[in-house]
Amino acid sequence: MSTITAVQATDTAEAPGMEEMKLPVWFFGFEALFASAYDLLKAYPQVWPALVALVIINITLSLTMMRKRLRLAKALWRGKGTRKVALGLLALRLGSHVALGALGAAVTSTAGHLVFALAMGAVTVVLLAYTQRTALRALAAQNAV
Repeated sequence: MSTITAVQATDTAEAPGMEEMKLPVWFFGFEALFASAYDLLKAYPQVWPALVALVIINITLSLTMMRKRLRLAKALWRGKGTRKVALGLLALRLGSHVALGALGAAVTSTAGHLVFALAMGAVTVVLLAYTQRTALRALAAQNAV
């Protein structure tokens, strides 16, 4: 048995049912959009109705399609890691804008805000994927006991 096959076998063996608990890709997209909302609104103020509509759609989808994932969501929100991610994203957002403003390079252009929006969206997706992976491992370990 090769190393890759052995690792795949242990991942599958240690986490029965964990695959169905993973958050769907669209959830990460919504969260990236919401993390980017400030800069999107600064770049294009007329998009606020679309953002409000997407919040409503996200809430509706989360309450209907993510019922199986409630256990993961509870584990995520109980964990210190998720709160650290949320506070870290807020600190990154405020700190980067304040630091650039102090250096005399405040982001005021549409292109600058779009770059910030893309960066915040990417950072959010990466951190959420890491937090999800950590929470799933913790749930798998809890189930193994």
